[in-house]
Amino acid sequence: MTKCEGRRDRTGMRGALALMGVLTADVFCSPIPAHAQATLPPVTVDAPAPKRKPATAAGTPQRRAQMQASRRAAQPPAMPSRAERAAAEAAVLDAAKLNYRAMPSATTLRTGASPLDTAQSVNVVPSQVLKDQLPRNIDDALANISGVTQGNTLAGTQDAVMRRGFGDNRDGSIMRNGMPLVQSRGLTTAVESVEVLKGPASLVYGIMDPGGVVNTIGKRPELYQHGSVTLLGSAYANNKTGADGTIDVTGPIGDGGLAYRFIGYGVSEDYWRNFGRHREMLVAPSLAWYGDTTTVQLNYEHREFITPFDRGTAFVNGAPLAIPATRRLDEPYNNAWGQSDLVQASIEQKLNEDWKLTAAYSYNTETSSANQLRITLIDAKGNETRSNDGTWGSLSRVSYGTSYVQGAFWLGGLRNEVLFGGDAQYRTIYRQDLIRDKVTSAFNVYNPVYGLIQPGTTISASDSDQTDKLGQYSLFLQDTLHLTDKFALVGGVRYMDYQQIAGRGRPFKANTNVAADTVLPLGGAILKLNEQVSLYASYTQSLKPNSTIAPLTGGVVLGSNIAPEEGTSWETGLKFDLDKRLSGTVAFYDIDKRNVLVSQTNASNVVEYTTAGKVRSRGAEVDVTGKISESWSMIGSYGYTDARVTDDPVYAGKRLQNVALNTASLYLVYDFGTALPGQLRLGGGARYVGDRAGDAANSFVLPSYVVADMFASYETRHQNLPVIYQLNVKNLFDNVYYPSANSALTVAVGDARRVSLSATVKF
Repeated sequence: MTKCEGRRDRTGMRGALALMGVLTADVFCSPIPAHAQATLPPVTVDAPAPKRKPATAAGTPQRRAQMQASRRAAQPPAMPSRAERAAAEAAVLDAAKLNYRAMPSATTLRTGASPLDTAQSVNVVPSQVLKDQLPRNIDDALANISGVTQGNTLAGTQDAVMRRGFGDNRDGSIMRNGMPLVQSRGLTTAVESVEVLKGPASLVYGIMDPGGVVNTIGKRPELYQHGSVTLLGSAYANNKTGADGTIDVTGPIGDGGLAYRFIGYGVSEDYWRNFGRHREMLVAPSLAWYGDTTTVQLNYEHREFITPFDRGTAFVNGAPLAIPATRRLDEPYNNAWGQSDLVQASIEQKLNEDWKLTAAYSYNTETSSANQLRITLIDAKGNETRSNDGTWGSLSRVSYGTSYVQGAFWLGGLRNEVLFGGDAQYRTIYRQDLIRDKVTSAFNVYNPVYGLIQPGTTISASDSDQTDKLGQYSLFLQDTLHLTDKFALVGGVRYMDYQQIAGRGRPFKANTNVAADTVLPLGGAILKLNEQVSLYASYTQSLKPNSTIAPLTGGVVLGSNIAPEEGTSWETGLKFDLDKRLSGTVAFYDIDKRNVLVSQTNASNVVEYTTAGKVRSRGAEVDVTGKISESWSMIGSYGYTDARVTDDPVYAGKRLQNVALNTASLYLVYDFGTALPGQLRLGGGARYVGDRAGDAANSFVLPSYVVADMFASYETRHQNLPVIYQLNVKNLFDNVYYPSANSALTVAVGDARRVSLSATVKF
């Protein structure tokens, strides 16, 4: 199959496929952009020669009909409209997505180059995988990617993704269309696909841990009219049920290249443990204008939520409490609630055939509050010591802008592909009122009695006004120098100026006050063995200032005299894209992170803070996704991650918290094609996560686990409208597992078996 051919439609756009039979190969393979206005070729019509009048009037209508038919046949076929062209090309694209085709976004690496032509690994969870698996959050979606585990999710309210051993909640690594997010959950119904740029990504993204970034790709307006409505019902065991609904409509506004999209979502469902309920709503309107050489995007997303604040269970003497997995250790008022807003705008201007200018801006904010009954001790008999805590008036906000030019030129007979630009970011994380109340009522985990106390109300002045402000301003340059048709070298550098202030208390006391600048390099090499396989190697660095909100012993303030955390990564591997069907990466890496803040007691018995700490992560990864036969599609991964502390007065030799030595996943889908009246697809798979250290001291271990999922979808037609019914079963065998821990008293419990049935009507 050539790149200009498509398979039969599976998304209900049969009208588009009918059009594809009319369009010539020139339409699909023409260098004219899909959204360019079609023009008709000039047509010359000669005046007909005079003819003798027919002998009888009865022959006149027949003769006229023959002449009109002849004229119609002589006229060239009309070129397709912009909407028709967009629908036809979308049909081809959707067919590729159905086969789990991994198509990275240009926003992740900025360059828009093919994965085979880059020196860093980018792994993709395609849009169809998200539709089939219905992940609940980013952690769930990234179970398909190697070397990824869950970190401290702050009682199930935050994204927390460990990549190659590094990461945490609110670490700045979650992006939308290549721009940073601070909202608690980044995976919404407005997201099309998810990508992971592995390893240090500071050249493109600035201050960052060396594990990499997670880029969520938003759904964009399209130039042909279509939409869908989905209703879903779900059930856990013990009559825990819920329902949600989604509407997604897009199409052109006029015929000048302007398009809109509107996405609405709402959910209300019982929490699977013994109390709690999750409610959420989202509206996401967007506009786009597709000109001949210019593309403008504007999108907005508003989300409101209330969700259980659940710290999970506890491990005592290295083992989980002997209680049902559904039993909570807190109170029914343990909830987090709030709202988030996201505004993004971008413009892409094609300057000529070789150069393009991109400018983008993003503003994301979230306000929230939470009540939480915190467990501070559990004795041998199961009696809890508890603190009635809470956080009121939290505010997270990030403003980000970037502009860059990408293009190519020849110098000395060698082709250079250049990326040059700059960005600026200002981020604030603020917690206004910290609640700290004592609890006097008794509570036993083996015989719990809930509802004896109410949420705390005592504000701790010394803990309140927690503030972390970070600003950074940068210029970056990257050049890919093609020495031959098969071999290229990559070099890049980022100059970055940054400031950070952090502290807490009333009156406010700064415990971090840093201002510095730095230069971060990148190097790499790419060897293309052929058009389907390439080898690569890279050297990258990352930087992250040492900071603390809480006061340090002796009133120490972290300043510019304390070196920032620095990461260095060496990576090599192989990438393949076989016949545009099956793609993947095999990677080997070694990451060293130094200047990690540690404390130690000096000869004068005074605790002092230094940056002598070092950690290391070494490993191998395999990621594969795509079509393996006419009927089978798959996404699979394996990751080996050896992450441990190498230099620390207390933790040297310890494994990094929440990082598994081995992870693996495999998900297979079988498409019955035309064997049945409708379109039936069956899929299922499992993910494995090895045992992990539950805390920094390695005092307990989270056991390994396997979780299996499955789905079945059937597409038919009702009153000439495509209808898709889909059944999903998450955690098929109802296994009890522990995906992450913050401490032995706060261990997350994985979701129980969940069954959902949905119906989607397309129009």
